[in-house]
Amino acid sequence: MAIFSVYVVNKAGGLIYQLDHYAPRADTEKTFSFPLDLVLRPHDERVVVAFGQRDGIRVGHAVLAINGAEVNGRFTADGKDVLEYLSNPANSPVSIRFGRHRLSSNEKLMLASMFHSLFAIGSQLSPEVGSSGIEMLETDTFKLHCFQTLTGIKFMVLADPRQTGIDALLRKIYEIYSDFALKNPFYSLEMPIRCELFDQNLKLALEVAEKAGPFGPGS
Repeated sequence: MAIFSVYVVNKAGGLIYQLDHYAPRADTEKTFSFPLDLVLRPHDERVVVAFGQRDGIRVGHAVLAINGAEVNGRFTADGKDVLEYLSNPANSPVSIRFGRHRLSSNEKLMLASMFHSLFAIGSQLSPEVGSSGIEMLETDTFKLHCFQTLTGIKFMVLADPRQTGIDALLRKIYEIYSDFALKNPFYSLEMPIRCELFDQNLKLALEVAEKAGPFGPGS
């Protein structure tokens, strides 16, 4: 079981804190001769597999590295266009590492804002007045848990579907936020959280939750 990441979103929908706690790696690296038996296409400033998934390489996986050197979106480490480089027979055989695209800071900001909007829509769709909004989204690979405070701050945790004790963890994170962010004289409300004690105590809480599940009295 694992906790993947934590997001804190202010009442306006802005991402004010994000921590990647655990990222499962499903990268696949293989050596290819020319021509490639995969179809690659540019997509959102990166090169992804469009057709021909096999051996752990899936449609949608991005090119992460070529010959051991990390790529920068659609360009190799030395600035060459990835698709042009791979279409040149002189560069074969070539070793390519594929995997899930790592979210950029801008993408995380955008996703946090989108969830904020979905949360509001969920509240409005409820047949009951005063709905709390979306508290959990479930997929086959993770669950997104959300706790909104009375002041509108949202704490979101992405975790393994089998992970227990997330409700208690969310309230523990709120407690840490109150103790180490709100009581920090240098912190301004609604602004990004940059506090070493907040980081340290949050990471400790995540480790405790992964190992022990629910928090007990005095945790």
